Amino acid sequence: MSTTASKAETTLKEGAKKEGLKEGDLAPAFDLPGAGGEKISLAALKGKKVVLYFYPKDDTSGCTKEAIEFNALRDSFAKAKAVIVGMSPDPIKNHDKFRAKYELSLPLASDEGKDTLSAYGVWVEKSMYGRKYMGVERTTVLIGPDGRIAKIWRKVKVPGHAEEVLAAAKAL
Repeated sequence: MSTTASKAETTLKEGAKKEGLKEGDLAPAFDLPGAGGEKISLAALKGKKVVLYFYPKDDTSGCTKEAIEFNALRDSFAKAKAVIVGMSPDPIKNHDKFRAKYELSLPLASDEGKDTLSAYGVWVEKSMYGRKYMGVERTTVLIGPDGRIAKIWRKVKVPGHAEEVLAAAKAL
């Protein structure tokens, strides 16, 4: 292969990476530890609809509201044959405290290595008060029973979001 072709191929791959995942793409696999000693993997959820919501940090106001809203709708999601999984880079110990404090029963996966967060394109550079840092962009991904991404919500605003995702899961 010529150097020019090699550079073009690299540029194409980088461009695809920057575009990120799209609806219809195969959802990246993951196998992570979860709160309460659970093991959470996409392979174990094969054949089910999966609501994978990414959030920045346990026990912060927005993340707490989001978790409580999804948790409150667990039965409705179950009737729609959908499983909810929350994911953040927080350690298991934090997830355990967070679940206990707010009586959450939904699975919370820990991605301290940020490999899955990166694969889904949610580990991004953020900016607050002029300071740049890396963090999780609040995002929800609805994965169909076929393992493909059915819908993506980026830069999520929490109020009413869980109901919107539930409606999409029912329609899938």
